[in-house]
Parts: sequence; C-alpha cells; structure tokens
Amino acid sequence: MPVNLSAPDPAFLHAVPGVSLGIGSAGIKRPGRKDVLVMKLADGARVAGVFTKNRFCAAPVLICKQHLAESATKALVVNTGNANAGTGLDGRERALKVCDALAAELGIQRQEILPFSTGVILEPLPFEKIIGALPEAVSKLAPANWAEAAEAIMTTDVVPKAASAQVLIDGATITVTGIAKGAGMIHPNMATMLGYVATDAKVAQPLLQQLVKYAADRSFNCITIDGDTSTNDSFIVIASGQTGREITDSGSAAFVALREAVTRVAQTLSQAIVRDGEGATKFMTIQVEGGRDESECKAVGYAIGRSPLVKTAFFASDPNLGRILAAIGYAGIDDLDVDRLSLYLDDVLVAKDGGRNPEYREEDGQRVMAKAEILIRVVLNRGPVSATVWTCDFSYDYVKINADYRT
Repeated sequence: MPVNLSAPDPAFLHAVPGVSLGIGSAGIKRPGRKDVLVMKLADGARVAGVFTKNRFCAAPVLICKQHLAESATKALVVNTGNANAGTGLDGRERALKVCDALAAELGIQRQEILPFSTGVILEPLPFEKIIGALPEAVSKLAPANWAEAAEAIMTTDVVPKAASAQVLIDGATITVTGIAKGAGMIHPNMATMLGYVATDAKVAQPLLQQLVKYAADRSFNCITIDGDTSTNDSFIVIASGQTGREITDSGSAAFVALREAVTRVAQTLSQAIVRDGEGATKFMTIQVEGGRDESECKAVGYAIGRSPLVKTAFFASDPNLGRILAAIGYAGIDDLDVDRLSLYLDDVLVAKDGGRNPEYREEDGQRVMAKAEILIRVVLNRGPVSATVWTCDFSYDYVKINADYRT
C-alpha cells in the first residue's frame, strides 16, 4: 500500500476558471475502465511544458513539442494503457488521428491539441478505441472533475494523485490545482509520469516557461523510484488567464508568489508518486548539505536513491548503512574528501570523519529504519549548497508488479 498516502478528497480540489475536464472509457486494457481524459481550455490560455530527455521519446511527446511551437493550445487529450512509444512514424500518425477527431468534436484545429499517452511501450496505439471514447469525455466536460481526472490517468498507481492551493496575488485569489500519475519507471529528466497543473492567473508566455522549469527542477526532477527515465514524461503548466492582472515581470512579487504556489503543488504531486511507488513500504527524504553546487548535491542524492542495495536494506529495516557510504563514493565527485563527511539517519549520527561514529549503535539505526518515513542526511562540508531528493524502498512487490505488467 502507498506510504501515508490516500486518495484526494474532491471537496478540497478547487476548480480552475477556464479549465474543464471530461473523462471517457475506451477499454484500452480492460472494459469499463476510465482511461481517456480531455481538458478544454478557455480562449487566451497559455501553456508551457517540459518533457522527457529520453532519446527514445514517445510519439505524443514529439507532437506536443511541435504543436506548442506552432499554435496556442486549446485542449489536451490523455490516454492510459498504451504509451505509443517505440512506434515510429505509425505512432505519430495514430496520435494525430486522435487529435483530428478531438478537433472535430471541439471545433478547433489539430495543432491546438496536445496529446499524451502512458502505458505499455512498443505496442500500436489503439486510436479507434480512443476516438470512440472522445464524445463521452467531451459530453462530461466540467470544471470540478479534477478527482475523476486524476483517476483516469492512472496506470500502476494504487491511488489517484491531486493537489490544490489558493494564494492572494495583487488582491485577487489565484487558484492552482494539479494532477499527476506515476508509480514506476521514475527517475529525473523527467521523473513513467505525467503531471498537469493549472492556474487561473494570467502569465506572459516566456515567464510561464520559466515557471514550469523552476517547478519541475524542485519537484518531478527530485524524485527517483527505480532509476529508469521514461519515454513519455511530461509536465504541463496551464495559465488560463481568467483572474488577476497579467504577470509580466519575473522579478515581481506576484510572479514569485505564483511560482512558489505552483512549486508547492508540484512537490505534493511528485512526493505522492514516490509514496505510491510500486510496492513501496518506506518513503525516504535524502537531504544533501554542504555541497559546492546543486548538481553535486543532487548527484549524491540520486546515487543513494536509486541504489538497489540501499533500497532493499531499507525495505528489510536492515541498517547495512555502509551501502549508503558506497553510493556517496561513486556519485561522481572526484575530489570528495570523505574524512569531512557526516551521515545521519534522522537524528542518529551514523558516520563521521571518514568512518563509523564510535557512539553509533545498530539498535538506533534499526529504530529509525523501522519507520515508514525516514530522513537520510548527508553533510559534505565542502560548500554552502544543499538539495533534496525523494525516493522509496524496493520490496518483493516491485519485482512482481513489473514482471507481470503486461499480463
């Protein structure tokens, strides 16, 4: 079961003026399942996104990048059960047929639609099934459908993921609401996940692109479950422009306030992905302090967070903590002075001065590792910078879920 994570309460998910969501059932993997989402945006809405850096990126990722460059976005369509990745030109043609069908339903142009897919790689997209579900999804378009939308984009997720916040900016109440999916094949660049965050603020397009990258770098690019970077990762921020004055200055208090609100929602969603990691029983925060720059702090955090030896030790609550030191050592900091490093589990000092803390007792390590939420704190003592990475353990169920994924 997910680690301290439950399904979102629809009552706490604020509708975003200018954004409507509709859900349909295409039966891609099994009959009756909600597996198609349509999001319709008000005229004048602006959209920005960041996508996977996997060179084998999926057909919808390629189309999204092209459509964002060509036109304003008026709608998004998401399907689960099939990733449409590793499908070549045929995959792009199938995704465009879905765009054409939705364009006809909404009375807009193909290039005004962003398509997204998630699920099994190397399988042809069943576009006929998706097209068949579009009228149902369009007929159900409504601003309050965030919770159902979160459910419709799930794959191996156990619970849907959604978050919402409101902030006062220049005297106007601005809403930020988002959904995400992901439980496995999660690692930065991006960390399979899809994330959509919408706000009713009005934001200049260049600032919106800054905002989505800032939020991604502090949320979805700070999580790892298994070290595998997906072919389909996409994080989209929508500014519907329905509330408040236009934000045009990246140094303004209004932009900073909106940026922080979006980042908080994105962090909640990204941490929910880790809490719902396939087979997870532990949620670990890896805090790396005293680095020279953020990249080396994150390198240490990722090395610990994706190590199968570290993750299996935490699953067993076995304080075999030399595995953490080994991961720090191969993180790629060539001039790291290990004699200056300290390692903590929560408040327990495990290692210092290049070796085991003489006062450390294994029962203290076991006490911490038995908890569902654990802080791993690494102090490098080589600079003023810190970074945080979130991860989970590896259990027997992770292997079972991924071994049986297609069956």
